[in-house]
Amino acid sequence: MAHGAASCYDRVAPFFGGWAAERDLGVRVLLIEDDARTAGFVRKGLEELGFAVDIAADGVEGLYLALSEPCDAIVLDVMLPRLDGFSVLRELRARGRRVPVIVLSARGEVEDRVRGLELGADDYLPKPFAFSELVARLRAILRRGSEIQPGVLSAADLRLEILPRRVSRGSKRIELTPKEFALLELFLRHKGEVLTRTFIAERVWDMNFDCDTNVIDVHVRRLRAKIDESFEPKLIRTVRGVGYVLDESG
Repeated sequence: MAHGAASCYDRVAPFFGGWAAERDLGVRVLLIEDDARTAGFVRKGLEELGFAVDIAADGVEGLYLALSEPCDAIVLDVMLPRLDGFSVLRELRARGRRVPVIVLSARGEVEDRVRGLELGADDYLPKPFAFSELVARLRAILRRGSEIQPGVLSAADLRLEILPRRVSRGSKRIELTPKEFALLELFLRHKGEVLTRTFIAERVWDMNFDCDTNVIDVHVRRLRAKIDESFEPKLIRTVRGVGYVLDESG
């Protein structure tokens, strides 16, 4: 969006090196925003938090992705080319798609906010906005529709603390990259379940990820080297021809 783009840029940028880098949420967001600079900086900040982010640059593409690709939340601009955000939202709800939606708009009039909420938006955030507020609102709407996720995940003597981003096994602290942390969080949330490479790609990477590459295998191998190589029992194992499973039985 041309409206408020510079202000949004100025207020988003300071968060990338500090607050944003301290969190990792591991959820998938569809961002429907036609201003490339705004979309790029929001995407960068969310990915630093561990989100997988898909971007659509107009309403038609956004509606298609919202209906055809899995996501946990949608951040939707109102003033979009080809199909405006209100029309996208109306069509989503008419088709029974209940994914949480935050509407973004430089149009902050009360009637516009009321219209968005009446069409089924879960929240409304006027531009320009603080990046920290967008993240807080995302976390809030994600909590509304599901049980509050535990702050600590564990298996055997492995412990992952979500907000402080701490991982340990026994008494040993383990340092992980953001992708490794998101990958381990995914395994722990689906403990005992076999996760396919496609499922892992959808939750930790984004829709543009090439599943024909060995990137997932490389990241899993590095994660196993850190959390399994020097410990017993071994937690992550390969299910040949299918994917991976985190299993406490060793």
